Amino acid sequence: MKPAILLLEFESIAIGIRAGDAMTKRAPLRSLHTGTIHPGRYLVLAGGEVGDVEEARKAARETGGESLRDEVFLPDVHPEVVEALTGRRRRRAGAALGIFETHSVPAVIRAADRAVKGTEVSILEIRLADGLGGKGYVLLAGEVADVAAAVDLAELSLEDPTLLVARVVIPQLHGEMAANLADHAEFHGRIKGKRA
Repeated sequence: MKPAILLLEFESIAIGIRAGDAMTKRAPLRSLHTGTIHPGRYLVLAGGEVGDVEEARKAARETGGESLRDEVFLPDVHPEVVEALTGRRRRRAGAALGIFETHSVPAVIRAADRAVKGTEVSILEIRLADGLGGKGYVLLAGEVADVAAAVDLAELSLEDPTLLVARVVIPQLHGEMAANLADHAEFHGRIKGKRA
C-alpha cells in the first residue's frame, strides 16, 4: 500500500488538540506530529496507510469544524516532500531556482508535491510557519524551463488563489546567494559570530 500524509491547520489550538486526539482514536496512524505555529494556530501532521489516513481525516473534520483553516491530503506523497518535511535540505542542482510562498502550511505542501511530481525539479527545502508569520515556502531547483513549469504547477495546485504570497523564478542564481541559501535559513543564524 502507498503511504499517505495529511496536514491540517487549525485556527484554534484547543480545537486542533481535540481533532488530533479524535484522529488517533479513529484510525491507526504510522505517525502523528502536532504543535503550535505562529500566529497562534495549530498543525496536525499524520502519516500512514491511505485508508487509515482518510479515516483520521474524517474524524478531524467532524471535531475541527469551522476552526479548520486549511488542509492537504496526499494519498501518494512524493518522497522528496517527506524528506523536506523531516528537515532534510538538498544541494542545488541546475542553474535555476524557484521560490513558491503561501499564506498557509498545507498550501505550500500541496504546491511542492504537485511541482515535483509534474516536472524534473528537486525540492531543496520546505520552510514552514514558525518564524515566518504562519507562511510557508518551498525552494525548487533545476533547469530554467523545468523550474518555471514547476512554479506554474505549484500555483495551479492552490485551491484558494488568495493563499499565494509570491512566486519567483531566478534563471541563474548568483553563487553568493546560493551559499546563503545553503547555510542557515534564518537571518540571525546567518550573521551570528560573523563580521560585516
